[in-house]
Amino acid sequence: MEKIRVGIVGLGARGRAMLRLASQFDCVDIAAGCDIRVHNWFEKQWRAPASFAELFPEAKFFEDYDEMLDKGGLDLVIVETGADIHAEFCAKALEKDINVLSDIPSVASLKEAELLWKAAQKSKAILSTGANPNEQRFSVLLQDFYKKGLLGKPYCMEAEYIHWFMPGGEEQIHYNENGDWRKLLIPIRYCTHSLGPLLTILDEELRKVSCFGTGMHADEEYRAKKDDMMCAQFQTDSGVVVRLMRNGRCRADIGHHNYRVFGTEGYMERIDRFGKPVIRYNSHKELDTSLKEIEGKFMPPAYEKNPNATGHGGMDYAMLDHVFKAILNGEPAPIPLKAGLAMTLPGIYAEESAKRGGEVLRMRYPWDDDWTTEII
Repeated sequence: MEKIRVGIVGLGARGRAMLRLASQFDCVDIAAGCDIRVHNWFEKQWRAPASFAELFPEAKFFEDYDEMLDKGGLDLVIVETGADIHAEFCAKALEKDINVLSDIPSVASLKEAELLWKAAQKSKAILSTGANPNEQRFSVLLQDFYKKGLLGKPYCMEAEYIHWFMPGGEEQIHYNENGDWRKLLIPIRYCTHSLGPLLTILDEELRKVSCFGTGMHADEEYRAKKDDMMCAQFQTDSGVVVRLMRNGRCRADIGHHNYRVFGTEGYMERIDRFGKPVIRYNSHKELDTSLKEIEGKFMPPAYEKNPNATGHGGMDYAMLDHVFKAILNGEPAPIPLKAGLAMTLPGIYAEESAKRGGEVLRMRYPWDDDWTTEII
């Protein structure tokens, strides 16, 4: 295969950005687009130089997803539908042995997890999880730090994703123009950005969870019937503790993604405050054990000199590059479905724990012998 024929379903702000970025790769032909809103293809949209019909005249537009899968001649489908409706689109493509790059969260329920897991096991195609935070500089350095033995065994980790939100701004209007899923998704459910990078250095799944929410204190117009803030604490079977804080409403524009990792031999953190992210680390295995500090930008180290590396600070470009290379070389998915579910399902269990007043719940995954779609 010399060229990858790419189709995309979901042409909201995120889908449009991913399609334009994918078109920059020489190994890609933009073959098709699909959306229930026809104007997203045929009319110029926000931040776009022209309409997709003008940018990709050889590509076909479909209102019907099944028809695109049947007639698009696709090698890869990028699923950029709403955050709560990924699984069915992915499963349908896998059933036709079409490769998939799915945005996160991977699924919206345990039943969807079972559906997608079974579809992936039967398919000849790969499903790669679109967890772009796993590509960030901190995640790459954390994995390297761990593999070199400088971190030791991680025993406690923390993450927070505090998304500043100001209703009515131009950016919010355009991001939410195709359905404001941010108002519908319970905060702790969107945990993949935080858990994904941390799980790359664990050889076990998160197994227990207890979660609490703060309640709703915002004005009726903005509170969207969900907690302003939620805090979850997870634990693995070996005792590793992971704490996560996620917000639904926040007026503190302080920086989105923060991580802290405590290991038996070292420590690493990424702290983002007021547009000045830094990464700090130290190790008892080095002669100089003082806390060292480097810039905490998102750009993956391997792509720093690539002028085309854009999209969330270069993370999107790196993610697409890895997926395209895997397909061309017949390799496994860079971030397989198992990793996607491991960072997605904890949010579903955490939401249920919060509903039960913080009850400690046991988490199961589709590859477990005692897997069930019921939360016991």
